[in-house]
Amino acid sequence: MQVLVTGAFGNIGSSAAAQLRAQGHEVRLLDVPTRANLRRAQGCSDVVWADIRDADAVQRAVRDQDVVVHLAGLIPPQVAENPELARAVNVGGTENVLEAVARHRSRIIFASTLDVYGHTQHLAPPRRVDEPTAPTDEYSGHKIRCEELVRRSSQPWAIYRFGDVPPNETRRPHPIMFAIPLDNRIELVHRDDAGLAVANGVTADIWGRTWLIGGGAGCQVRYRDMLGRALDAFGLGALPESAFSTDPYCTDWLDTAESQRVLQFQRHSFEDIMSYVVEYSRPPLAARLVLPLVRPLARRHILKLSPHF
Repeated sequence: MQVLVTGAFGNIGSSAAAQLRAQGHEVRLLDVPTRANLRRAQGCSDVVWADIRDADAVQRAVRDQDVVVHLAGLIPPQVAENPELARAVNVGGTENVLEAVARHRSRIIFASTLDVYGHTQHLAPPRRVDEPTAPTDEYSGHKIRCEELVRRSSQPWAIYRFGDVPPNETRRPHPIMFAIPLDNRIELVHRDDAGLAVANGVTADIWGRTWLIGGGAGCQVRYRDMLGRALDAFGLGALPESAFSTDPYCTDWLDTAESQRVLQFQRHSFEDIMSYVVEYSRPPLAARLVLPLVRPLARRHILKLSPHF
């Protein structure tokens, strides 16, 4: 089967592309030519370097493809930093993909997010497919709008609402880390499980439905569990609770029973996920040796990012 993956060198895209190839599909990759993406693309064939906002380039990329896996997009905190660009990429780019899908009669798998459920910590978990959506920021609003556009497509479609998929790369501290209450429910999913859900979905009976893609019961944790493990990797220890917001935030646990039955993708535990997060977050040996000496300064630097502390 011919499969196009947009955002092919991103967190989920790189895993999905590899697993699609392993299953025998011919995979075309579409992404922007950043320095990191050019490095990741070494050894790859059939790569289309283009911006998803370029409608003509998207048309060329979708030509002759049986399925389009549309993962390209901007996520927080980049969305808040440049909302006009984010809307052009997330909504405008999806419109371009849908126009190309209709013209070339392809099927589409669209990547959405658990954020579309809005603030749900006051409700009993887990969240289910048929529950209402509610935008809480630009990003969730983009995804809700795109879901509406996808459902109107004349071609077969499927929507994947992903849980939190930690990347296998170091992430710098950012104020957004303090926006989530420590007791917030959050469901993680290993990037390779997310990629496998995509690869298995291409030939499964998924069309015309929305699917929840999370790690399952073993990956349903509180934000403090996830953050604590990451901070421990740096030897920083827990940060004061007063540094974190108590305002509602849009994460929760998901009902993935039906998704797992059909897609058979849940293979990794919370411990597996945090192992690779720690591996890619851990500083070099030389830095770890001096970390005890600079620990107070490092904690102070991170806490300065908090608007609550």
